[in-house]
Amino acid sequence: MSSTAPKVGFVSLGCPKALVDSERIITQLRSEGYDLVPDYDGADLVVVNTCGFIDPAVEESLDAIGEALEENGKVIVTGCLGERASEITDVHPSVLAVTGAHAYKEVMDAVHTHLPAPHDPYSSLIPPQGIKLTPKHYAYLKISEGCNHRCSFCIIPSMRGDLESRAIGEIMQEAENLVKAGVKELLIVAQDSSAYGLDIKYRTGFWNGQPIKSRFYELANALGELGIWVRMHYVYPYPHVDKVIPLMAEGKILPYLDIPLQHGSPRILKAMKRPAASEKALDRIQHWREVCPDITLRSTFITGFPGETESEFQELLDFIQEAQLDRVGCFTYSPVDGAKANDLPDHVPEEVKQERQQRLMELQEGISGARIERFVGRTMQVLVDQVGDGEAIARSQGDAPEVDGVVFVEGGEHLPVGEFAQVEIIGTDIHDLVARPV
Repeated sequence: MSSTAPKVGFVSLGCPKALVDSERIITQLRSEGYDLVPDYDGADLVVVNTCGFIDPAVEESLDAIGEALEENGKVIVTGCLGERASEITDVHPSVLAVTGAHAYKEVMDAVHTHLPAPHDPYSSLIPPQGIKLTPKHYAYLKISEGCNHRCSFCIIPSMRGDLESRAIGEIMQEAENLVKAGVKELLIVAQDSSAYGLDIKYRTGFWNGQPIKSRFYELANALGELGIWVRMHYVYPYPHVDKVIPLMAEGKILPYLDIPLQHGSPRILKAMKRPAASEKALDRIQHWREVCPDITLRSTFITGFPGETESEFQELLDFIQEAQLDRVGCFTYSPVDGAKANDLPDHVPEEVKQERQQRLMELQEGISGARIERFVGRTMQVLVDQVGDGEAIARSQGDAPEVDGVVFVEGGEHLPVGEFAQVEIIGTDIHDLVARPV
């Protein structure tokens, strides 16, 4: 680190898609010769990348901005909450600038205004894969921005715009750079990964001199040639997703899908303006398991959506019971400013939302615990995340970082972090596996 280079502190909040935005901004800062520092005291200014999806995220973002102002005093705000700048400036009028989501140029313009770049930046400081905020062995790869859906509980399109797919050659080049840098797992993210290429009419691009369509299947197939784990997140259960499941059965990409189903009641799904019906989702899940029996399915659901009756919540529980999903997250409905659902009648009391959330998660615990038992006695490949006294903590093909379970490898303290290992599964709890090295 240069003692004379201007120094920037960076706070990154929100989802993996926001993390990718942070990585891109940090990469640009480093390419222009700025130093990144880990504390407020050493920074000449601080950039805060915010989340604004639900009320707790807004509060966390406002608190982070306030802390940065108190500790440093010079703060630039970006990210999803920045799309509603007045909510920030009403609370923190002394921020230097506010920009919206994936507004990379605007962020850099604000940094240049308040902390001019050095005259002689060293581009050699930047590795080909850019600066990453994840551990060296895995990385998020964002394939598109924005979303064409207009779900009534969501304001993402108003913050991030309509679907905007990246060129497939650009995606594949970034993926190759990451693999060359030692990444063993790519986590594919977008607002709707399965819609990739729709906005550009599945335009033909090029990779390694060969034509390739900008389409979900072709992208998954190409990524599967890289020889690492490829994990698909934020996939809607469209019919064309069926084509990707054989790639999982063949071992080209991980047998894992993160599908945001949100509810099981047809009327609630219609009120949510969701693009898929519960009956079709169940049929699709059954078909996926027929093609790839070991597929791990993860989803998220909302309890207490406006107008949700007890019988409609029971429909959700029945759906959960029938779907037998491996991993489930559940949130209570949050009335985000600007969401159309806020105007719906018969809002559910907060205590009822919480009680329904608890009932759903109790049901799911039994399902998850039973589903995970099928791995006992198997030998499987895991990716080691960390080691400690007498054990390693790793992840299986069914475990995405931070949101799913882990594999506790007894006697695995010698296993190298960031590398694959073979283990035998000897036990489980509700969410995690217990193993020993093979």
